[in-house]
Amino acid sequence: MASSLTCAGVVWAFLSFLCAAASCVGFFMPYWLLGSQLEKSVSFGTFRRCSYPVRDESRQTTVMVEQCGRYASFQAIPSAEWRICTVVTGLGCGLLLLVALTALMGCCVSELISRTVGRVAGGIQFLGGKCLCGEG
Repeated sequence: MASSLTCAGVVWAFLSFLCAAASCVGFFMPYWLLGSQLEKSVSFGTFRRCSYPVRDESRQTTVMVEQCGRYASFQAIPSAEWRICTVVTGLGCGLLLLVALTALMGCCVSELISRTVGRVAGGIQFLGGKCLCGEG
């Protein structure tokens, strides 16, 4: 199997893939914030939540729905900040995954990744990382 990567490039490709996979899993899991409400354990992330309060109009009380799920729509995400975080984090994960998969393909295909492409890919990873850290 021919490769266009050096040994350092192969290590970078596998570490990039592991980091991108961890970022994507973290993005899709609803465990960013943990707490309790109405004596129930609750958690939520940018677009998923577990155990959330709902107003029961028939009994005129608030009850806890003990299940996990996505918000019904993008506008149902509680605040503009969380909506922005969802978009920016999703873009960061997408960029990191794109670069990581390209780097893994470089392990199998010769002449796929040149020095210039490697530098550009590193820059894209940097931007993706900045998006995930919320500093971009």
